[in-house]
Amino acid sequence: MNSISLKNVSKEYRDFALRDVSFTVPQGSIMGLIGENGAGKTTVLKLVLNMIRADAGRIEVFGLDHIKNEREIKEQIGVVMEESCFYEALRCKEAAAILRNLFKTWDDALFRTYAERFGLPWEKQLKEFSRGMKMKLSIAAALSHRPRLLILDEATSGLDPVVRSEILDVFLDFIQDEEHSILISSHITSDLEKVADYITFLHEGRVVLSENKDKMLYGYGILKCGEKEFARIAPEDVLRCRRSAFGYEVLTADKNAAARKYPDLTLDSAALEDVMLLMIKGETV
Repeated sequence: MNSISLKNVSKEYRDFALRDVSFTVPQGSIMGLIGENGAGKTTVLKLVLNMIRADAGRIEVFGLDHIKNEREIKEQIGVVMEESCFYEALRCKEAAAILRNLFKTWDDALFRTYAERFGLPWEKQLKEFSRGMKMKLSIAAALSHRPRLLILDEATSGLDPVVRSEILDVFLDFIQDEEHSILISSHITSDLEKVADYITFLHEGRVVLSENKDKMLYGYGILKCGEKEFARIAPEDVLRCRRSAFGYEVLTADKNAAARKYPDLTLDSAALEDVMLLMIKGETV
């Protein structure tokens, strides 16, 4: 079963268009959404949440139409956006009192547990919280009505490595029972390398690729060579290539096959950031 399914989803603005976006988030998995600024990541999340309406295509959450069944779906979703949505004069206990009336499944004890785990002051006003503490509060609130799905927009952006690691551990705990799922957009590709099961890469409003993360990290490779060596590389072995002052970088989808075929060339593993850069900046042959 898929927690989220998008099929040929499009949304047009005056200066930007999301075109034929299709991908799925399997139940029990973490899907990382990557792409440069303005690629359409936040637009996709807002479409799934029905904060904006698509011009075309179909979106399902838990197998249900995301518009017709919006209320039922949103009872089962936890959402964390990049900026805190809480009024800054509130305290943790007052935020809990408000949220208790919004969600049928709100769990005060669970919220208190997360607050203690994250070291959140119970009596301090939120305006005294650091950015990291505000993000922890948002995540605690999102988890405390026991959702089946988390939707996260840059939830670790701007946080120090210690806080990010702590939050990533919470996300991994969340999906351990294989009943829960996460869709997370992030510029921090190293975080997604640690926790994501799948990656969907958006560029200029289109899906460039949507694949198993391990297949990308262990399957993709980067050949480095000069002009003469580049001429020997078969076009079918080239996803993207880029020329620099030092020669060519060639992104290939099958690192092991490339190693056998071009044993004299330097072959490196490809991190998510490398794949992004070459898919955006590189050329086809």
